[in-house]
Amino acid sequence: MRMISKRSSWISLLSIGISLALLVGLASAEEVRYTKYNIHTQTKDGRTHKASYANYTDPGAGHVIVPAGSKIIITNIGRKSFKFTFGEPSKKVVFEYHSKRMNMDVHEYINLITSADPVSFDQLSKLDKKGMTEGKVYKGMSKEGVLAAFGYPAAHRTASLDAPSWTYWTNRFGTVVVEFDDHGKVANIID
Repeated sequence: MRMISKRSSWISLLSIGISLALLVGLASAEEVRYTKYNIHTQTKDGRTHKASYANYTDPGAGHVIVPAGSKIIITNIGRKSFKFTFGEPSKKVVFEYHSKRMNMDVHEYINLITSADPVSFDQLSKLDKKGMTEGKVYKGMSKEGVLAAFGYPAAHRTASLDAPSWTYWTNRFGTVVVEFDDHGKVANIID
């Protein structure tokens, strides 16, 4: 009888411990990060924004840019998406993700496009900063400026940042190609 009682107590304590660990895990699931690049989103209701690894640099009505350097709070990470909030008042973003098209898992991607520490853009030229602020690409911008303005290009269309051109999705149906010269400056923008 005493053995059953000790075993039952041990199981109860283990259950409580697991429950507490899960609660602590859920509480710490929120993570503060800072965007390295603009994140282009689209909203229909002004509250929930949708974003994509494809970047959708000009998705149409409801286009809202989460500016490079913004503080975001990641609230949920799944296999095919992650969620975060930004701004005051807080706005929600559902960011769709496709690991096979990006050749990395969602955690690697989050680390690629965000930082645990605030991000400085002091090294960017005046033209790069203009493009970043407007979410546009201009001839003469550097590759770093294009990344800041348009975001990280989808790997299934741009296999390497060393490529002479990067392809971005403007929306689900169209693309824009940014061509670079031998010095890594934007030479041409093809819509």
